[in-house]
Amino acid sequence: MMAVATRARDTRRVVAVVGPTGVGKSALAESLAERLGGEVVSADSMQVYRGMDVGTAKVPAAERRVPYHCIDLVEPGTPFSAAVYQQCARRAIEDIMARGKTPVVCGGTGLYVRAALDDMRFPAGEIASPVREEIEALAERLGPEGLHARLAEVDPASAALIHPNNVRRTIRAFEMAAHGVSYAEQASRFSERVAAYPTVFVGLTMRRDRLYAAIEKRVDRMLSAGLVDEVRSLLARGYREALTARQAIGYKELVPVLEEGAPLDEAVAAIKQATRRYAKRQLTWFRADPRIRWIDVTDETPEAVLSEALLLVESAEAQVSATGEDGCSSDS
Repeated sequence: MMAVATRARDTRRVVAVVGPTGVGKSALAESLAERLGGEVVSADSMQVYRGMDVGTAKVPAAERRVPYHCIDLVEPGTPFSAAVYQQCARRAIEDIMARGKTPVVCGGTGLYVRAALDDMRFPAGEIASPVREEIEALAERLGPEGLHARLAEVDPASAALIHPNNVRRTIRAFEMAAHGVSYAEQASRFSERVAAYPTVFVGLTMRRDRLYAAIEKRVDRMLSAGLVDEVRSLLARGYREALTARQAIGYKELVPVLEEGAPLDEAVAAIKQATRRYAKRQLTWFRADPRIRWIDVTDETPEAVLSEALLLVESAEAQVSATGEDGCSSDS
């Protein structure tokens, strides 16, 4: 079984609300923050971009009942990584705690959740483009297997974890090695789940057919709220490359509609399908984390879900009082 540890005893606590897209995380996180005297820290890799509001389901500024952090950080197309996010999230969490409030981390980007809350170490600073360009040139010259063989000479432990045909990860391992960081060591730490803060993890799930129906309605609401106009505006501002990135679900599908006159109904169907697939990947990711306490919201009202989540938080606090343990260390 996997051991889940915490870096240090700490009476301060974070609440994390995780789960697939469309399940109701934002509403619960905001309600929890209200009840607990807290503030929301977004853990969504697309909400960091300014102007990408409708398609990322940001809570509109005028409707926010508590302060939000880690949204609208950079312009679309600006390089942004989990390492950069970690710095922003940690600053927000520490600031919220220093003011005696509760950080409520909310999001479906699993790597960002872990970057914020687990003891994950990334290479210091951004990797200079000449380093990356040199490695990519090497990859083109040697081919996948040749590049992997060269990595095996430089960092055999990391090479053993990466398939020879996975050029992207091989390049990443070279980049990390350039900064004195081992891909293998980071992968080992990644599986350990060492908590940076005592955290109560609340996961929301829903019966699959109901979740998919909720996703379809969510996409329809985005379109009604002006998603096409948002994409048109971003294209006019020169952000086409950002909108067509692999992770830009809801944006990339609409670019051909606006640029080539592709059928809107086909684009909408593609958005719904891609979002369903993404939700499935999110569930797979989060279900691998034994710390998460799940709430099935299929037939529950928002009030009932909030009550159950508050009970999970109170239970964790009671465990601290009764045992002197932080509740984050367990064998699962």
